[in-house]
Amino acid sequence: MSTSLEQLLARTLETRQAQSRLRTLKSTPPGSVDLSSNDFLSLSTNLQFRDDYLKELVAYTLPIGSTGSRLLDGNSAFAESLEKRIAAFHGAEDALLTNSGFDANVSLFSCLPQPEDVIVYDDLIHASVHDGMRQSRAKLHLSFKHNSVEHLQHILQGLKNHKGERNIFVAVETVYSMEGDLAPLREITDLIEDMFPRKNAYLIVDEAHGTGIYGPHGAGRVSELGLERKVFARLHTFGKALACNGGKLKLARSCCLSCVR
Repeated sequence: MSTSLEQLLARTLETRQAQSRLRTLKSTPPGSVDLSSNDFLSLSTNLQFRDDYLKELVAYTLPIGSTGSRLLDGNSAFAESLEKRIAAFHGAEDALLTNSGFDANVSLFSCLPQPEDVIVYDDLIHASVHDGMRQSRAKLHLSFKHNSVEHLQHILQGLKNHKGERNIFVAVETVYSMEGDLAPLREITDLIEDMFPRKNAYLIVDEAHGTGIYGPHGAGRVSELGLERKVFARLHTFGKALACNGGKLKLARSCCLSCVR
């Protein structure tokens, strides 16, 4: 006899089925044309890419698992070397690997802003940034109209004349997945430089959908526009065009952050 919980779940599933809202797992038949996954460049099925990956694993004789978190027993010379290579590739000073791009955004926005700081974000910023902001100690979270430099300027003007000491973090994406449009990065960096000569405003750019597609050798839109030193932190992922898993954070001024999602 089914329990009350099982009956409740069954009724919920029936309701979702009737509303065409019930989602089920599906597998992709061999030979299918990919029009929906995150594998932008089809590298996950590229044989040369697969062979290079396997050769790298053999060359470093890596263990099967990490054996623990990096803070305890899971760090490795391979991870540290990879972070240095990532930073150099993206023209950044330092890099940090994370479990996923989602984790990277949550960690960055929940830990970096302090109690008097302010986060200003694009209306269409990724959900992971919202999750990070919910855990943040920042005093204010303010949104501006999608890709509107004018509205961003209006909001920043209201923060510019504040007499207290606080930092302002501006969060945007380079490529917005739902709209498919590009952020006006050059205009935004120019605006921040002009309005905050004291250098207390910092631009954080999510390059999840630009990695591998834009810039020299796929380094991203920030590198394509030569803005590496004008962007405080960049988030890149291995989970889309690079057909892998994980994330990396890169900082431009004193460090570089890189993540995978």
